[in-house]
Amino acid sequence: MKRFFTPLLIGAALLAATPVVAQGIGHTFFMRGQVVAMEPSGTVICIGRADGAQPGQVLDVYRLEYRHVHRSEPRTYTRVKVGSITITEVIDDHFARAQVTDGRIKKNDMVELRKD
Repeated sequence: MKRFFTPLLIGAALLAATPVVAQGIGHTFFMRGQVVAMEPSGTVICIGRADGAQPGQVLDVYRLEYRHVHRSEPRTYTRVKVGSITITEVIDDHFARAQVTDGRIKKNDMVELRKD
Protein backbone atom coordinates (compact mmCIF):
# COMPACT_ATOMS: atom_id res chain seq x y z
CA MET A 1 0.00 0.00 0.00
CA LYS A 2 2.88 2.37 0.74
CA ARG A 3 4.25 1.99 -2.79
CA PHE A 4 0.98 3.24 -4.33
CA PHE A 5 0.72 6.44 -2.29
CA THR A 6 4.34 7.59 -2.54
CA PRO A 7 4.32 8.38 -6.31
CA LEU A 8 0.89 9.95 -5.94
CA LEU A 9 2.07 12.25 -3.16
CA ILE A 10 5.24 13.19 -5.04
CA GLY A 11 3.22 14.04 -8.17
CA ALA A 12 0.76 16.15 -6.19
CA ALA A 13 3.61 18.00 -4.47
CA LEU A 14 5.27 18.78 -7.81
CA LEU A 15 2.07 20.19 -9.29
CA ALA A 16 1.37 22.29 -6.22
CA ALA A 17 4.93 23.66 -6.27
CA THR A 18 4.77 24.64 -9.95
CA PRO A 19 1.61 26.60 -10.70
CA VAL A 20 3.27 28.03 -13.82
CA VAL A 21 3.46 24.59 -15.40
CA ALA A 22 0.01 23.61 -14.23
CA GLN A 23 -1.56 26.79 -15.59
CA GLY A 24 0.35 26.96 -18.86
CA ILE A 25 2.29 29.72 -20.56
CA GLY A 26 -0.81 31.57 -21.77
CA HIS A 27 -2.11 32.11 -18.25
CA THR A 28 1.17 33.02 -16.64
CA PHE A 29 2.94 35.25 -19.12
CA PHE A 30 0.05 36.83 -21.00
CA MET A 31 -2.61 36.80 -18.28
CA ARG A 32 -5.30 35.22 -20.40
CA GLY A 33 -8.22 33.17 -19.27
CA GLN A 34 -11.89 32.51 -19.75
CA VAL A 35 -15.25 33.49 -18.31
CA VAL A 36 -16.34 30.41 -16.37
CA ALA A 37 -19.58 31.69 -14.80
CA MET A 38 -21.96 34.62 -14.79
CA GLU A 39 -23.24 35.00 -11.21
CA PRO A 40 -25.31 37.69 -9.47
CA SER A 41 -22.21 38.52 -7.38
CA GLY A 42 -20.09 39.02 -10.49
CA THR A 43 -18.43 37.35 -13.42
CA VAL A 44 -16.05 34.52 -12.46
CA ILE A 45 -12.91 34.20 -14.57
CA CYS A 46 -10.16 31.58 -14.55
CA ILE A 47 -7.38 34.03 -13.78
CA GLY A 48 -6.23 34.14 -10.17
CA ARG A 49 -3.48 34.94 -7.70
CA ALA A 50 -1.01 32.55 -9.41
CA ASP A 51 -1.43 34.58 -12.62
CA GLY A 52 -0.80 37.91 -10.89
CA ALA A 53 -4.44 39.01 -10.79
CA GLN A 54 -5.21 42.00 -8.57
CA PRO A 55 -8.38 43.97 -7.88
CA GLY A 56 -8.73 46.96 -10.18
CA GLN A 57 -7.08 45.37 -13.21
CA VAL A 58 -9.03 45.85 -16.43
CA LEU A 59 -9.30 42.96 -18.88
CA ASP A 60 -10.58 43.04 -22.43
CA VAL A 61 -13.13 40.36 -23.35
CA TYR A 62 -13.13 38.59 -26.72
CA ARG A 63 -15.43 36.12 -28.41
CA LEU A 64 -14.44 33.74 -31.18
CA GLU A 65 -16.58 34.09 -34.29
CA TYR A 66 -16.70 31.52 -37.03
CA ARG A 67 -16.34 32.93 -40.53
CA HIS A 68 -17.00 31.11 -43.77
CA VAL A 69 -17.77 33.67 -46.43
CA HIS A 70 -17.35 31.64 -49.60
CA ARG A 71 -16.89 27.97 -50.44
CA SER A 72 -13.52 28.59 -52.08
CA GLU A 73 -12.14 30.28 -48.96
CA PRO A 74 -10.95 28.36 -45.91
CA ARG A 75 -13.07 28.41 -42.78
CA THR A 76 -11.61 30.73 -40.17
CA TYR A 77 -12.20 32.02 -36.69
CA THR A 78 -11.64 35.59 -35.63
CA ARG A 79 -11.41 37.24 -32.24
CA VAL A 80 -13.95 40.02 -31.77
CA LYS A 81 -13.75 42.35 -28.79
CA VAL A 82 -17.11 42.29 -27.00
CA GLY A 83 -16.39 44.33 -23.87
CA SER A 84 -14.26 44.72 -20.77
CA ILE A 85 -14.30 43.70 -17.12
CA THR A 86 -12.59 44.93 -13.96
CA ILE A 87 -11.37 42.48 -11.33
CA THR A 88 -13.14 43.15 -8.02
CA GLU A 89 -11.94 40.17 -5.95
CA VAL A 90 -9.28 37.51 -6.26
CA ILE A 91 -10.93 34.30 -5.07
CA ASP A 92 -7.85 32.02 -4.98
CA ASP A 93 -4.82 31.01 -7.05
CA HIS A 94 -6.97 30.12 -10.05
CA PHE A 95 -10.10 32.30 -10.04
CA ALA A 96 -11.21 35.90 -9.63
CA ARG A 97 -14.52 37.74 -9.62
CA ALA A 98 -15.00 40.71 -11.92
CA GLN A 99 -17.57 43.36 -12.76
CA VAL A 100 -18.61 43.96 -16.37
CA THR A 101 -17.64 47.53 -17.23
CA ASP A 102 -18.53 47.50 -20.91
CA GLY A 103 -20.30 45.26 -23.43
CA ARG A 104 -22.26 42.03 -23.29
CA ILE A 105 -20.15 39.29 -21.78
CA LYS A 106 -21.06 35.59 -21.99
CA LYS A 107 -19.79 32.40 -20.40
CA ASN A 108 -16.81 30.95 -22.32
CA ASP A 109 -15.65 34.35 -23.64
CA MET A 110 -11.88 34.89 -23.46
CA VAL A 111 -10.38 37.54 -21.17
CA GLU A 112 -6.99 39.17 -21.51
CA LEU A 113 -5.18 41.80 -19.43
CA ARG A 114 -5.44 45.18 -21.13
CA LYS A 115 -2.09 46.39 -22.38
CA ASP A 116 -2.45 50.19 -22.09
